[in-house]
Amino acid sequence: MQILLVEDDLSMQATLQRALLRRGMQVHLVGDGLQALQRWQAQPPDALVLDLSLPGLDGLEVLAQGRALGLATPVLVLTARSTVGDRVLGLNAGADDYLPKPFDLDELEARLRALLRRSSTATAAPSGSDHSVQLGHMRYERDSGAVYHLGEPMDFTPRERALMQALLARPGQAVAKERLYALVFPGEATVQYEAIEVVVYRLRKKLAGTGVDLVTLRGLGYLLKQSQG
Repeated sequence: MQILLVEDDLSMQATLQRALLRRGMQVHLVGDGLQALQRWQAQPPDALVLDLSLPGLDGLEVLAQGRALGLATPVLVLTARSTVGDRVLGLNAGADDYLPKPFDLDELEARLRALLRRSSTATAAPSGSDHSVQLGHMRYERDSGAVYHLGEPMDFTPRERALMQALLARPGQAVAKERLYALVFPGEATVQYEAIEVVVYRLRKKLAGTGVDLVTLRGLGYLLKQSQG
């Protein structure tokens, strides 16, 4: 696993590099935002570990510009900015996961490996055509955003639909809770972070009998998968 670690604190650089090397990962170090963007574009790694407070170019700008260039590398943001608003900013800019400092090194490894697993399965073609996803007894039409159960359109509230579409865009893959919050409650800073759990609960009830389960993965987020049996 090739990791590009973007961190300007030399002590943190050394600690993380040693820890990840011991876990079988190859780590390339960059301490400047502009250099990070150039390195990311020239030699895309398997995963990018990105601090937000960087000289040269802020981490959020590195992330936004990288995504604008079409760089699809999984990105794990590391930062001391731990408020929900900061997490939402990072996820809206294109981060795949978010780990506030201080953090446990084992958790960092687990999250990186989870990102790589999701990234590798994302390249597999979904059931159905490029324009639709078939999961259980449900069909999701990408172009229109409509969801059908046994050929009949399903009725969702706008927030339920936003959550459903985010999960159906990556069936079988976990989507971080923070990312879902940003998609379901865009620009609604007064909404409590836990409100996403209410939408999940309501959507889970509507999925009963569809052959699709909405699964909670502690520490990773939520995913949709075909029911067993």
